[in-house]
Amino acid sequence: MDSATETAADAAAEPAGATAAADARPGTGPGPSKARYRTHRRLLIGSLAGCLVLGGVLLCLPGEGADRPERAPAPGAQAQHAVRTQVAAALPDLAVLVGEHEARVRAHPKDARSWAVLGTAYVEQGRRTADTAAHYPKAERALRTSLSVRSARNTEALVGLAALANARRDFPAARSWGEAARKAAPERWTAYPQLIDAYTGLGEHKKAKATLDRLLELRSGPAVLARAAAVYRDRGWREDAAAALSDAAAGAASPAERAAYLERAGQLAWERGDREAARRHFQEAVRLDPDQRAAQAGQGRALAALGRTSEALGAYRVALAKQPLPQYALELGELYESLGMAQAARVQYDLLRERVRRETAGGVDGELLLGRFEADHGDPVAAVRRLRAEWRRQPGIEVADALGWALHRSGRHEEGLRYAVIATDRAHDGTVRSAPYMYHRGMIERQLRREGAARRHLEEALRINPYFSPLHARTARSALVALGEPSVAKVPEFS
Repeated sequence: MDSATETAADAAAEPAGATAAADARPGTGPGPSKARYRTHRRLLIGSLAGCLVLGGVLLCLPGEGADRPERAPAPGAQAQHAVRTQVAAALPDLAVLVGEHEARVRAHPKDARSWAVLGTAYVEQGRRTADTAAHYPKAERALRTSLSVRSARNTEALVGLAALANARRDFPAARSWGEAARKAAPERWTAYPQLIDAYTGLGEHKKAKATLDRLLELRSGPAVLARAAAVYRDRGWREDAAAALSDAAAGAASPAERAAYLERAGQLAWERGDREAARRHFQEAVRLDPDQRAAQAGQGRALAALGRTSEALGAYRVALAKQPLPQYALELGELYESLGMAQAARVQYDLLRERVRRETAGGVDGELLLGRFEADHGDPVAAVRRLRAEWRRQPGIEVADALGWALHRSGRHEEGLRYAVIATDRAHDGTVRSAPYMYHRGMIERQLRREGAARRHLEEALRINPYFSPLHARTARSALVALGEPSVAKVPEFS
């Protein structure tokens, strides 16, 4: 199938009433206007209402099977549509899809498209289960087999390889595969979301924004709105990101897809310190998709901030049992540490190291997480070595923040401040409104006796999210108390 036919097939597969995401593009101001989002919502409601009325008329026509309910797509077909349109699929449906396509490629080993679908499904399975060592190598073999069977214009395999590289946090490789897919079929939209993730991970924020603009010209619908929300969040446009996610959740075609958008909305609410809204989003996501473990861990985060510690511990344990990501182990360990349960914290930190080792076997780059962990709970000098190498390879904002903090923790405060400024200064694309980033910068400035700047950034951290960490939010408050109020004696006099 050529790229024009594939683009037409993708457009035909888009759910009825999908919104025009181009209406959500930022203008020349600081972000998309609220009026534009109100118009966007009215268009969504109007189009949905029109579809419902038309659907009712068609169903009532005589002789058209009005008494026969429409049959839902089979699980494998549902998952295949989700995989091809880059939205979340239910884990049981993914298992059906994988089984079907494993049988298909055994019977038809020259079927390039089936190999590509199978490889991309393995990527999603690995991401959802955290069993990357089992799924990611199989994904790479399947996707490379697809390319060896048909190398010309095989955009599905190229996009799948870009998705795999992003999942492994190998952003240079993701950029290479994504750009190859875009070159092969510039009018096909599927390469653009993977390129946005790759450019963001590499700190190339202008390219990420330009790629989003092109995506919005090519495609509309919930998946594109969710991708736009991530870019808006990175640029500090939180209200616009929240509005885009709300519209994405409203237009989702399946419970698993809607749950994924609600989890992101919960994370956004959490980042701005709205504990109750975050908890509600996470709770609804888990209700819709019990395998949505990111939302389960999010519940633990929000419940801990609400003082419901026993429930928080339970939520984290369930998430770790079903999706043992090292990030969850770090969060749970720090929660235990904040409660004075040092031995339980050490168990989680050991689990973190083990999980990173297992992920490394699946090709995942765990250097950023290990660097963060070592800076606070292990060897800060080793953290600096890891994070310097990571910065040379993929200099994203997350790495700048982590490296700056590790340098501070190892006693190199001046150098650490340079990276902390990159992570928080708008001139360096540090536009994410992040409480941890502001906390790190404020603590480094306090060590350097830059008391005014330290006070300002620590206050900003707690204003963004007073509950950003069970350990570090407490330290931020104590540091502010120690800094005291600004001294009137130091204020210059003006005539």
